Amino acid sequence: MSVYTSVPVRRLVAAALAAGALVGSAAVSASAAPGPRAERSPVAISRVQSDAPGVDNRSNGSLNGEWVEVTNSTWRAVSLNGWTLSDRDGNRYTFRHYRLAARSTVRVHTGVGHDTAKDLFQDRRREVWDNRSDVATLKTDHGRFVDSVSWGQRHDRDDDRNTGRDHDRTTGRGQEHGHDHDHGRGHDGR
Repeated sequence: MSVYTSVPVRRLVAAALAAGALVGSAAVSASAAPGPRAERSPVAISRVQSDAPGVDNRSNGSLNGEWVEVTNSTWRAVSLNGWTLSDRDGNRYTFRHYRLAARSTVRVHTGVGHDTAKDLFQDRRREVWDNRSDVATLKTDHGRFVDSVSWGQRHDRDDDRNTGRDHDRTTGRGQEHGHDHDHGRGHDGR
């Protein structure tokens, strides 16, 4: 038994089968191909200055010379309310009522100061970040890991210190950094 099909219908069926084959092969090759490295979160730690420039005299200016920068690379603001920034020893800073604007960076200083859109202060009276070796970890308000940056080794020799250097996430190396800190009006410690 023979079934007659018109030429236009056969062409349509052939085109549909060909399109299906292309989509199927593209999906197979995309899933079989090794994927790119896992992408970083759009909100991430971009730089850390673990040791304030100059003499470490534990003054508020010296403490504010120690900081971590968090960058939002998205095109929309992100609420960081309840997010935490912590070190290896369990020191923790919790973001309160803060929205990180789109395509911007906030610097979280260790010392006392007046919070602004670009600078936040932990209001601590002593250093947080270990100059020689530490880890800065960023987590969401639900405790989900977002990002971390580590530097140094636990058993560095004194001559291998990163004194006066900041750690740039984009290069993974320390870079010289000048005096860049803010002396603000103090507020309650956390």
